[in-house]
Amino acid sequence: MKNLLSLLLLITFQLTFSQKNNYVDNYEMSQDFGKIIQDLSNDYIYLNDKKTDFSCVKEKYAEIVSKVKTNQEKILFFEYLLNEFYDSNLQLNAKTKSSFRLHSPLHIVLKEDKFYVQNIWFSQIKDFGKNIIGAEVLNFNSKEFNKVIDDFPVQCVNKKIPEVREWIANKIISGRLNESRVLTLKLVDDRKISLNVDNIKIREERKLLSVLKKDDFTVIKINNSLNHANFIRYFDNQLNANINAKGLILDLRNTTDGKNSYVANAILSRFIDSEVPFKKNVTKDKYGNNPAIIKSRLEFVNPRGIQFKQPVIVLVGKWTGSVGQDVAIGLDAINRGKILGTKMMKLAGETKDYLFTKDKYGYRISTDKVYTANGIVREAFIPKYDILQQSTLKDDVLNKAYSLLEAEANDSFASKIKNKSNIVAKNDK
Repeated sequence: MKNLLSLLLLITFQLTFSQKNNYVDNYEMSQDFGKIIQDLSNDYIYLNDKKTDFSCVKEKYAEIVSKVKTNQEKILFFEYLLNEFYDSNLQLNAKTKSSFRLHSPLHIVLKEDKFYVQNIWFSQIKDFGKNIIGAEVLNFNSKEFNKVIDDFPVQCVNKKIPEVREWIANKIISGRLNESRVLTLKLVDDRKISLNVDNIKIREERKLLSVLKKDDFTVIKINNSLNHANFIRYFDNQLNANINAKGLILDLRNTTDGKNSYVANAILSRFIDSEVPFKKNVTKDKYGNNPAIIKSRLEFVNPRGIQFKQPVIVLVGKWTGSVGQDVAIGLDAINRGKILGTKMMKLAGETKDYLFTKDKYGYRISTDKVYTANGIVREAFIPKYDILQQSTLKDDVLNKAYSLLEAEANDSFASKIKNKSNIVAKNDK
């Protein structure tokens, strides 16, 4: 824990303090610490699933509560505390210049003690021009990558556990807001290159939705707008305008934000003609010192508006977040969409906002586990058409979607002709 405190103080010492009343009241800090520990204990649905030593968290972090002096240190203190659970859904609703970003345009995986680039955010990266899929990550900011992971500021979870180590590795790639992110990569042909992640250009979308038409097919791409108040109105307008399309591709590969299940229900309701279940939530109730009671509920969706009845392909990837995940597993559960792409962001559960005792900002805790209607926990869902990204130079997923949709549309047409012929033959008899 001494190393954690030293790192926290070193980082905040380098900041320029211009805020008035920047210093923390130790009594209020102690109250806020007690509040977040109690909320995690009572409501964090994944607490017993994590390999984190919760007693260690309570003990070690309590030792340095009184040593936190500034608001910047306080924010980092609580960020580090939540990082102990290696869960990207546990978030502090405040940040400093030294806070970690929530995600990066790359995703890396652990294989035999080495890390490799498995995905890039193809739908949002522009003018990249390099194929780095399969490249090994050697260094981060000129430091050996595994050493950087070993130095990551968590104390109460074993960093050698593969799941933990991979989560930390991607957190490091996301980087701190005030630090560069320069990777040394060894490509599959053994060439070594330097990649400045901050120089990767991310496409900024101004519209809530982008619509593309190809032949008789329509692509509706959601531009990270699932948390926007007017999203459903825009979605309805575009779906209505393309209600006679031969098929629909719903692109969810840029849906990192959003937490309102109302939006998922509203989307799903346009593709069904009767009430159906699309997911299951599991949560726990606990009052005082009484035993925790686990309860579950199925969530149903009801039809709304004009139904889109043609084939649907859903594109997902590592930047498909919580509500986007719900839409994907929902369309899969109600048999109204074929899911195509890679594993999603794997955000675990649904979150609830909490407030500190004194501070105006708060934090998010996952209070519900989310399952598909078939009983698969949402973060473990794998697309039926699981495509391993091969290149960063072309959109393999979208190209496959067009092929799949064309085949499905033709099969559907052939089926209708066959059924019609059978009916005529029966009547002729």
